[in-house]
Amino acid sequence: MLRAFIAGLVATAVMSVVALMAPLMGMPPMDFGDMLGTQNPMVQMPYAMGWIMHFMVGVVLAMVYGMFVSHLPGPAWLSGVLFAMLPFVIAQSALMPMMGKGFWSGGDMGLLMGSFIGHVVFGAVLGLIVGKKNNPEA
Repeated sequence: MLRAFIAGLVATAVMSVVALMAPLMGMPPMDFGDMLGTQNPMVQMPYAMGWIMHFMVGVVLAMVYGMFVSHLPGPAWLSGVLFAMLPFVIAQSALMPMMGKGFWSGGDMGLLMGSFIGHVVFGAVLGLIVGKKNNPEA
């Protein structure tokens, strides 16, 4: 479980760096402190709280991955990416509309691709760090 906890922190940090670099790649800004904190239309919170929430979700997802998904066949990074498609779909179907961004980012391809790339990166890093239950070296 410690490995999954650490993987969640690292994978979320890497995803966050990619998200903060989004404008350099021609995508809209994706600042989780703003999105989940100060600009959250459901409950506005301090900027830092948005980041804390983002990392908490990443750690919880990593724990779920470590307990239930890391045993799937195939490369560890691929299992992680496939797992990360679940939170991607949930984010696009439920969270983005709740935050006023619209169902599937309101069709904004830059925002949608940024979210997709971020989740792929999160999943790949998560899978690589957690590894496989049946082969810790994978």
